Amino acid sequence: MSKGHANYFNAKLKNKKYDFLIAPAASGEIAFLKTDIPIIYITDGTFAGCLNYHKNLSNLAAWAIKEGNSIEQRAIDNSKLVIVSSQWAAKSVINDYRASSEKVKVIPYGANFEILPDSISENEIPREWKLLFVGVYWESKGGDIAFNAFKILADKYPNIHLTVLGCTPPDNTTHPRLSVIPFIDKNNKEGQKKLFEIYKAHHFIILPTRFDCTPIVINEASAFGIPCLVADTGGVKGHLHEGVNGWLIDYNDTGKGYAEKIEALMNNPQQYIELRKTTRKEYLSTLNWQHWISELQKLL
Repeated sequence: MSKGHANYFNAKLKNKKYDFLIAPAASGEIAFLKTDIPIIYITDGTFAGCLNYHKNLSNLAAWAIKEGNSIEQRAIDNSKLVIVSSQWAAKSVINDYRASSEKVKVIPYGANFEILPDSISENEIPREWKLLFVGVYWESKGGDIAFNAFKILADKYPNIHLTVLGCTPPDNTTHPRLSVIPFIDKNNKEGQKKLFEIYKAHHFIILPTRFDCTPIVINEASAFGIPCLVADTGGVKGHLHEGVNGWLIDYNDTGKGYAEKIEALMNNPQQYIELRKTTRKEYLSTLNWQHWISELQKLL
């Protein structure tokens, strides 16, 4: 298939003049490409980095692993620059595929919302604390862990709520202060408006993700000044900075660590307010697409 992609694009590029080829998530398309045009390969995770980490790349046959690594290697070798979204991905490009560190550049991604707040109410102390879990796949985003954390807090605090956005939890996941909002399509204006109002009304993102190269939800939450509590895994550290826009929680935590961190901030409202301010600043300075573009322009 990768060779077929190369034939297709080789024909497309014939007798054409371009300054660069920008190839996002396109290892299969560029691996066998023959061109003198500088290729800039953009990815948030390599084949080797995701092997036996993502469920779709687990229990592969030996020949499939060999082919997958070969295509990734060719794509990297064929590129003038490899732009990644985290040090986790950069490390794999350099260590697993022997790329020079000069060739690999880290630029964090931005927020994929069309409607974002111009400012936030930084000094507001909530009377009702609202947690938001976002994910299309309950299991792979650690929904059961998020629910456990919520239950620990709900037993002590009658003013705490959990909203599940994007999926429907299992039937046995019920609570009077649990709200479920099924999948919202962010590709239309109505969906964007709904997401804006939902994010605006919440105070923490809780995401015990089991696999993530780039959880863009961190950037979107940061735009609203919402601190995130996320499992320390994959490329999460590329967008979540401890004590700045949230906290990393041990991957094996079953809910207690999330609950303790949230409780500490609930009981120290001034610290929460300061965290909201630094979270918003992190979005404005780094976790936005304008920043990504300006960094790309420097490299070009």
